[in-house]
Amino acid sequence: MKKIYFLKLFFPVLAILLWGFVATTIDDFFLPGSQPGQSGNIEHPSKCDNCHGGYDKSVEPAFNWRGSMMAQAARDPLYLACLAVANQDAPESGDLCIRCHAPDGWLSGRSTPTDGSALNSGDREGVQCDFCHKLVKPTPLGVNPYPNDADYTNGTYDSDQSYLATLSQIPPQSGNGMYIAHSSNAKRGPFVDAQAKHKMFYSPFHKEAELCATCHDVSNPAFKKVDDGSGNFRYVPNALGAPSESFITYDMFPVERTYSEWKMSSYNSPEGISSEVFGGNKQNVSTCQDCHMKDVSGYAANKRGIPYRHDLPLHDMTGGNTFVPGLVAQLYPDEVDQEALLAGVERAKYMLKNAASMEVEMSNDKTTATVTIVNETGHKLPSGYPEGRRIWVNFKAFNSSGDIVFESGAYDENTGVLNKEGAKIYEIELSMTDEVAAVAGEGYEANTESFHFVLNNQVLKDNRIPPRGFTNENFKAIQSPPVNYTYEDGQYWDTTVYTIPVEIASVIDHVNVRLLYQTVSKEYVEFLRDENTTNDAGQLIYNLWASNGKSAPVVMKEENIYFGAIPPPDDETEIPLTVSNLTVTRASAKGGRVNGVASLTVLDDNGTAVSGALVSGSFTGPTSKDVSGTTDANGYVEFSSQATKNPSTDWCFSITSIEKEGYTYVGDGAIVCEITTAAKMSIVSQEIVEEGLQIYPNAASEYTTINFSLKQIENVKVDIYNQAGVLVKTIVKEKMPKGENQLIWDTSQLPNGLYIVRLNYENKFKTKRVIIKQ
Repeated sequence: MKKIYFLKLFFPVLAILLWGFVATTIDDFFLPGSQPGQSGNIEHPSKCDNCHGGYDKSVEPAFNWRGSMMAQAARDPLYLACLAVANQDAPESGDLCIRCHAPDGWLSGRSTPTDGSALNSGDREGVQCDFCHKLVKPTPLGVNPYPNDADYTNGTYDSDQSYLATLSQIPPQSGNGMYIAHSSNAKRGPFVDAQAKHKMFYSPFHKEAELCATCHDVSNPAFKKVDDGSGNFRYVPNALGAPSESFITYDMFPVERTYSEWKMSSYNSPEGISSEVFGGNKQNVSTCQDCHMKDVSGYAANKRGIPYRHDLPLHDMTGGNTFVPGLVAQLYPDEVDQEALLAGVERAKYMLKNAASMEVEMSNDKTTATVTIVNETGHKLPSGYPEGRRIWVNFKAFNSSGDIVFESGAYDENTGVLNKEGAKIYEIELSMTDEVAAVAGEGYEANTESFHFVLNNQVLKDNRIPPRGFTNENFKAIQSPPVNYTYEDGQYWDTTVYTIPVEIASVIDHVNVRLLYQTVSKEYVEFLRDENTTNDAGQLIYNLWASNGKSAPVVMKEENIYFGAIPPPDDETEIPLTVSNLTVTRASAKGGRVNGVASLTVLDDNGTAVSGALVSGSFTGPTSKDVSGTTDANGYVEFSSQATKNPSTDWCFSITSIEKEGYTYVGDGAIVCEITTAAKMSIVSQEIVEEGLQIYPNAASEYTTINFSLKQIENVKVDIYNQAGVLVKTIVKEKMPKGENQLIWDTSQLPNGLYIVRLNYENKFKTKRVIIKQ
């Protein structure tokens, strides 16, 4: 065990010398608000399921919450491994962690011992329904936080005040797990007209981002902020055995500032920010809830008289964690809803894909590449707990043989190693100062990245991209300024310039650029394994990491620039249909660009050309272009193409799907090319987009829901194909309204297998794979 010394000669307030650990006690981590035994009974989520589950998995609170990391906060093996090391470094510090990860256990007095070993299966339900719906806004006695809200003033204010009066100390603000959870069983929620079948109080607090600050604005109360005399601050330990002097979040060492980052962004405004991907039924997003509990249409419960809402908050609380839910499913198969976890992972992927936009430019001589990442969230990118998670740019250049000739941000999925040399990695790194490292003892280094988060008291690096509305002054005020990096006021993007040697640039055929997100790094998971000396939590998370893809990074954005051949689209988005009687022609290439015509004639079973089933259009390379088609009075034709390399190494065209109302043609996919030069080209008739199409549950048994959003009224057709590419069913073919739309697909009579859902509208299609498992 490492020896950690706090010497009286260095910290006058520390009058104790111990071997092996910092002599902290539970008093060092005391925080005001509700204390154990003061919040009554936290009812088990299964009781809430009786009314709020089992009727519509696409919108019901029960199913969506169970697929969230909020529900798995106390089962998360990554958290449990971190908890073990924290308790080793500073005894009783785990109390701070358990407050937010298992509030039922904490409020019931089961947070001691602070390694979580006394928590029961009910506590493992994490951030539970009844806990959140007990929360009261921290407010001084006698002060009405909503004086202009008559419904609150006349119906809820007295109850809140009576409970606040029972507390020995009211928190100065929301944050750091200093929650106020009312002792009564009445539920608090944001709707006056909820028509609940249980006792309830209307709570405007539940509409506010400040509610989320409770556990998403976290500080280490063992350190206090002091002015270093130059307008900057440093953080020094409090006296041992004494709590924080003020309990103000900004007076302690910052661990997580997600709420405060939002507070200082342009999203925190009455009008918010326009968004086509977040917010659900909302046009603009403003609060945390708008993005992480988007508005959907449906019922909040399965009882009569419950109003149908278009502003129903989806209780999914989705973030970016796609890795840990699978680990939880393996560890607790009898406690969790694996279908809900899978649906939660799909939602997390959607969030990640829309959290940023990316622009890639290359100079004509290919010696310079510019990659710009734009933050499309209301907080830093990435945000949240700093250790292990990261985003980086992977830039690869290939020659005509497909060999990588230049790469930055290379990642080896077999070993989990990220090559950091010259890479743009968006992350935060913490460390100990010289003073803390000196007393910490052998093995602890100052001013170098440290994962001992309970001992860290300085930020070495923070180049995470700020949100819209960023100013250096405001972010310094919330203790989240850029560190060893520079962002100008108003900047919510970052640009990286790659310089490529001339001899390499001359052979570049194409480049591939990806923005990647990783939940946990190799370095962090190995630290948790090696530093844990008290239980097997560190070894467990390492074993899970090693056997589950090593937290393989998720592709947030990807872009290709071709100077030569354009490869086929990703097979993941192909519909496996072919058609016979196919003729594709291509004209000659001039100046490296291709001009030509693709035509397709469809014959019926008698060999007669089908009226209206001729699709033709021009195309110009090297970028893909849409191909228009004609239709007859009885139906329409869809055309899709895939580039296929022929033996002469040029690119020809293969039709992979063709339909006419009432017909599905499946043939040998014959390919005919007129090759006159070494021209290379691809055409795609319809844009292939997966973003915006959500299907859950996935896997499905009795039914599943298909959710999508339209920018305007559209003619919509939704088809289901089996794995062989045969049309199984058309769910809908009609005009559908602007905004969020939802379809129910009865899967109860279908055999097990893989199916493809294809949404057609606006000359585009979106596809998604669905597993049917009865």
